[in-house]
Amino acid sequence: QGSMFNTWKPMWVVLLDDGIEFYKKKIDNSPKGMIPLKGSSINSPCQDFSKRMFVFKLTTAKHQDHFFQAAYLEERDAWVRDIKKAIQCIEGGQRFARKSTRKSIRLPETINLSALYLSMKDSDKGIKELKLEKDKKVFNHCFTGSCVIDWLVSNNAIRNRKEGLMLASSLLNEGYLQPAGDTSKNAAEGLTDTPFLDLSDAYYYFADSGFFCEGNSSDDDVVLKEEFRGIVVKQGCLLKQGHRRKNWKVRKFVLREDPAYLHYYDPAGGEDPLGAIYLRGCVVTAVEDIPDAKKHDVDTNLFEIITANEVHYFLQAATPVERTEWIKAIQVVCRTGK
Repeated sequence: QGSMFNTWKPMWVVLLDDGIEFYKKKIDNSPKGMIPLKGSSINSPCQDFSKRMFVFKLTTAKHQDHFFQAAYLEERDAWVRDIKKAIQCIEGGQRFARKSTRKSIRLPETINLSALYLSMKDSDKGIKELKLEKDKKVFNHCFTGSCVIDWLVSNNAIRNRKEGLMLASSLLNEGYLQPAGDTSKNAAEGLTDTPFLDLSDAYYYFADSGFFCEGNSSDDDVVLKEEFRGIVVKQGCLLKQGHRRKNWKVRKFVLREDPAYLHYYDPAGGEDPLGAIYLRGCVVTAVEDIPDAKKHDVDTNLFEIITANEVHYFLQAATPVERTEWIKAIQVVCRTGK
């Protein structure tokens, strides 16, 4: 939401070294607009919208406010961190680019970070993604800094742990790895000697993984968690408000990866779906409140799907954990499904 668009619209956003471009669709050749970063400031978390979560505000030198909403906390923090770096580079007369980190830490040109990243993600021989707990929070699909260095040593990618820190810092600075939790985030922000930490309490995750963080919940046992093979990614019951009729009804949802559809059924039975939401190019975000929600007693654990043609669907999960799982699963499908 910004000066050109006074309502919230899904946009494909691209961070450049001197500004932010936004497109209506990823495949568009020309942007709908551009926000210059010189003289800009960023505010996160932004409390201007009490009903929207994970919002940050970018204020330009001409005092124009632009608001962005991420789908989850870590995504918002990653955008804010990179935009801050770009603004700092402009102020210091430098050019912001991730690839510049290779020279700044003297990484040999023979090292292929992309290939190394794929090896680290290998389901059999790569780094194992775990569920870790710290400070009353559960970190899903992540691993420790020590595990990264151990893996690099065991695969002969480095000669010692000091070299491992250099290589892991490169992966972090290039965006292949992301920090999870205050310890690793503080290091990435430059508050320690190295941006990457070889510690068992410093958590990280793969940039395109299913990572999410939630507080411990006593309701975990009531969350529907079933594993399926093939094209069905996730399924379970949610409360749904349709885009035509504003009433809320419980529906059984089946998330399919190829093609990218979220089908919904009568939970009482029946093989034929009542309808489907096409997910390719959609935006999915958590929301705190929507019109008439409290009247229907559905004012918690809400999320919104905005399709590529800007049709809005509102759904309610049973718990915060379940909501996050649905958002992450839908995000993957909308990027990869046909």
